Amino acid sequence: MARVDKDKLNLAEVSAIGIGGMIGGGIFAVLGLAIATAGHAVVLTLAGGGVIALLTGLSYAHLGLHFRGDGGSFTYIDKAFASPLVAGCAGWLLVVGYVGTLALYATAFGDYGATLFGLGGARPATAVLAGLVLVGFLGINLRGARTSGSVELGVVAIKLLILAVFAAAGFIGIKTAHFVPLFDRGIASPLVAVALIFVAYEGFELIPNAIDEMADPEHNLRRAIVIAIVLTTIIYIVVAVAALGNLTPAQIQQDQEYVLAVAARPTLGEAGFVLIGIAALLSTASAINATLFGAARLAMVMAEEHALPQVFALQERIRPVPYVSLLALTVLSLAFALLVPLPAISGFASATFLVIFAAVNFSALRLSGRIGLSPSIPLAGGLLATASLGLLLWHDWQVDRMSLYLLLAVYGSVVAIQIVLTVRRGRLPPGGLTPLART
Repeated sequence: MARVDKDKLNLAEVSAIGIGGMIGGGIFAVLGLAIATAGHAVVLTLAGGGVIALLTGLSYAHLGLHFRGDGGSFTYIDKAFASPLVAGCAGWLLVVGYVGTLALYATAFGDYGATLFGLGGARPATAVLAGLVLVGFLGINLRGARTSGSVELGVVAIKLLILAVFAAAGFIGIKTAHFVPLFDRGIASPLVAVALIFVAYEGFELIPNAIDEMADPEHNLRRAIVIAIVLTTIIYIVVAVAALGNLTPAQIQQDQEYVLAVAARPTLGEAGFVLIGIAALLSTASAINATLFGAARLAMVMAEEHALPQVFALQERIRPVPYVSLLALTVLSLAFALLVPLPAISGFASATFLVIFAAVNFSALRLSGRIGLSPSIPLAGGLLATASLGLLLWHDWQVDRMSLYLLLAVYGSVVAIQIVLTVRRGRLPPGGLTPLART
């Protein structure tokens, strides 16, 4: 028994999976956009995103304990609505969303790496580094959950130490005039920013996917989710305050992609720029590791439920590693990183996870009596996620209609493909969208 426990992920390692999944995209990929959009009220934006994530995280914790397995969101939606169409669409959206976030992290890794090597702006260097980091973490995940969890814990610890140094130094030089007036971009801007950068809170939902590899999940699952979300939200707020207090709006607007590195220069000099660059590499790398770990297990469960080709369910005989899913996700993510523009990927990822989180909250609401959760928690989480999605769609309609059209095209394609697959399996009547009774 002791040997089994030793091979399981402990609370720190499980929490690190969630923290690594969130901070990798948030701090270094979208914090500059958050400040540029919300202005001085960026703290309210980050706190608002944390509230939605925490409410949703509680739904995930109760659902995860009741429905054990690696399927996560796909399993919960399937159990709540008993519809192969709804669950299949949600599963496909999750897979595509994870591929998009993996591509986002890999490209960010390549950009920061190329900049540190003096090759900033060189597309070949960025592409090579993006490919290397994806392949590298593919190898780590193929070795099994224990290796993945240990690596994640180490990387997250180093990353948090560097961010703590930045925050401590940044608070020394804070200029209070940079924070007034509070609503310098208007009252609506912080709310819109919540939706625009919500991808920064994607990652905690990977924790329930690893419940079978987790030690004492009855106690550690909920704790890990709450720890990951609360700690990440605090880090976002502290680092945002340090950045906003040291940079002018013009500097933030000009250097959105490297806003933290630029913010480190006033107090830490060029060494600070390099230190933050290293933290960016560690952050995006750990996010790739955490996302690949959970997404591969989701694809495996979808294949077992016949929502993906059966080959995705193949595992190694000695260790339960879904190697086909890992390989497929890595290849698709690399293709996305090389072919799809980052703004489109980021917007799609935020919208996708708002859709999924709303669906999971409403699933928890339907099942609240069975899973032992107060209905007010998933109801609040579902309504807030839906409202944020509406704000994002409204923003795209006003500012970037091509992104909106792309989003609707992808969603429409997912629904059409799933309808065809469901009808072919005989689980949906050809004349309508009401599923047949499950057997």
